[in-house]
Formats: sequence, C-alpha cells, structure tokens
Amino acid sequence: MRTPKVLVCLATGTEEMEAVTVMDIMVRAGFEMVAASCDPDGELMLTGSRGIKLVADVPLVKVADDEFDCIVLPGGVDGATTLGNSALIQEMIGQQQSDDNYVAAICAAPALVLQKHDLFPNAYKTCHPGFIDSIPEARRNSKRVVHDREHKLITSLGPGSALEFAVEIVFALAGKEKALDVVRPMTTMPSLNYEYKFTEGDA
Repeated sequence: MRTPKVLVCLATGTEEMEAVTVMDIMVRAGFEMVAASCDPDGELMLTGSRGIKLVADVPLVKVADDEFDCIVLPGGVDGATTLGNSALIQEMIGQQQSDDNYVAAICAAPALVLQKHDLFPNAYKTCHPGFIDSIPEARRNSKRVVHDREHKLITSLGPGSALEFAVEIVFALAGKEKALDVVRPMTTMPSLNYEYKFTEGDA
C-alpha cells in the first residue's frame, strides 16, 4: 500500500494543539506529512493562537500542485480566517474533491473555510460550538468527530477532540489496524482507543 501523504495548513493564529496533534499522529502513523505556511508572505516561522511558535516546512504555493490524500485545516479564529481568505486553499480543496481525496477540518475551520465558501454543502459536519450555527441544521452533527465517508470529509469540535480527529484521519487513510497500532502504545483513555467504532467492513 502506498504511504499516505497529508498536508497540514498553518497560519498565524492557528490553534497549536490542533495542528501539532495532527502532525504528531501523522508521523506516528508513518505517513508523509507536510506542514505548509498559508500566510500571504509564506513565512515559515508562525505564531499560534496562544503565542507558541509553529514552524512550517514550505510555503503553501510550493506544494499547491502536489497530490495529497488528505488536506487538514486546523482552527484558531485568526488562523482559520487566513485559510478561508486563501484562494489557493479553495482551489486545492476543490481539487481534493475532484480527485476523491479527503479534507479534514477542526474547530473554527469548518465554518470559516468550508461554510464560508459553500464547500461540501451536502456533507454532514461539526465544528466548535461557537460556530455551529453557521452549519445548516439539516447537515449539522454534534458528535466530537464526524466522518462523512460519502463526501470524504472529517470534521471535529476543537482542541479537546484533536487526538480523536487525528486518529480518525489515520483510520480513513489506512484502516483499522493502522489506527489501532498508533493508539495502543499511547496509553489513551478507553474512550479514545477507537475499538468501539470499528465494525466489520469499516477498514
């Protein structure tokens, strides 16, 4: 099986827990992970929403034509606003949909990126409670992580659900056994071990 390739989009004001948790879990899973700066100037050293420094690998424009199995959009209001204002991000998400590849968004990003541009209008999704009203009630879900397999979209609530969100990406891209291989040595709480989710035919 080909090694999944995942893009994590960073910007000034990105929520650190969401970004770093996803990056960490992608590395633990053995995926190829690229962290891209989506700031307009392409600055690689970024300050997160809590003042913690985040370091991107490349400016987004350098990987805009690459194919990714999943593009991840962390939250943080300022960071998600920057992602939502990026025409390149919109274009890349459209390409993900055309290629039948995944997009994953957490916290404010489902509202400030996806809903803002009417992306995935028919998908079920969730987001931070402070932004949940932006999602049409008929497509709104209050679960901590929502995996809409038909539309290849994963969404989640916020920093506290970042680990669940990250492991769900592993599950989506590499299946049950890989997800369990990642969480078993991490001494996660029973509610985070994902075994309760996996039913016959899921992997």
